[in-house]
Amino acid sequence: MKGKQNIRIAIAKRELASWFSSPVAYIVACVFLVFSGFLFFSTFFLVDRAELRGFFAILPVLFAFFIPAITMRLFSEETRSGSVETLMTMPVSGFDVTIGKYIAGLVSSASILVPTLAYAVTAALLGEIEWGPVAGGYLGAIFLAAAFTSIGLFASALTNNQIIAFFAAFTVSIFLAMIDRFLVIFPAAIVAPLEYLSAGYHFDSVSRGILDSRDIVYFASITALFLALTVRAVDGRRSPK
Repeated sequence: MKGKQNIRIAIAKRELASWFSSPVAYIVACVFLVFSGFLFFSTFFLVDRAELRGFFAILPVLFAFFIPAITMRLFSEETRSGSVETLMTMPVSGFDVTIGKYIAGLVSSASILVPTLAYAVTAALLGEIEWGPVAGGYLGAIFLAAAFTSIGLFASALTNNQIIAFFAAFTVSIFLAMIDRFLVIFPAAIVAPLEYLSAGYHFDSVSRGILDSRDIVYFASITALFLALTVRAVDGRRSPK
């Protein structure tokens, strides 16, 4: 078991080293900070309350775009270059490879949140901020990042084209992020199932500081589903011995 963990950690470290040594990582982080900061502060002073609700309200949509941009290379680049074939001939399982790359993708995705802590500091300096919803919002952001990273990883495992991987992951993620905003156009009979399917709905619940087991089960289920699909896709590529 310890050997398996070491393999996964080694894969994760390799991916993280590759990502953070690339200028793309910092470009993505800067663009995310600019977009989120502009959208947040454009309404922050109009609301006239020291809170981050506006930031967390736009986060699912931002994640639906930026996380696929981070994860699209995890498998696609290696598939295009052919190095994934070498990896698959090594004594590692598809599960080990998937978990290693997933850890790297999740850490990379979560890292773009770190600079946004400045928003909380700014709000605290300008007024009395409630830290409970802020903590809940960032916890929900990690749950959301975990789910969207698994979706992006699966999309990347399906193709050697990073652009296709990006749009596939974006399509699924934006659907889950925004479906709750269009429930009024659906028949009442399917509103409840669609609401439960919505990542935005569950994230909003957690970001208000309400930690419900149904929200945890939802994010865990989405993450586990797409990781399982990724393992199956990776194992399907393994060269016959």
